[in-house]
Amino acid sequence: MAAPAYPAWVTRWVSGQWRNKKRPPTLRPPRTLALADKVANRREQSTEATCITEMSVMMACWKQNDFNDTPCAEEIRMFYDCVAKAEKERKNQNEDTVSSRGNLPSSKVNKLLKRFPQITHYV
Repeated sequence: MAAPAYPAWVTRWVSGQWRNKKRPPTLRPPRTLALADKVANRREQSTEATCITEMSVMMACWKQNDFNDTPCAEEIRMFYDCVAKAEKERKNQNEDTVSSRGNLPSSKVNKLLKRFPQITHYV
């Protein structure tokens, strides 16, 4: 029975050639490792519709009252309150630097990269 044929690197590894200061070749990147000057602008989150139920209740009230605003004042007020609350939450969320996933939005990353540019050459 013949011995199995192993690749050359296996025999060198088993024989200990790499242990005697002969290391495997190091991986060299094709370009210098540096951050880019900016990142692509992307949408931070998919915006979902808010206040849909309030809007549908308001429109149903309008339809029942021949699109007259006076009998539907309460529904209109509830809809505007919901819109104001959603807008306030959206502004508060935009002011936060880190999103719920722990990522920075691309606009903030670009501001930081502009503030701390990459050194590409030495004087």
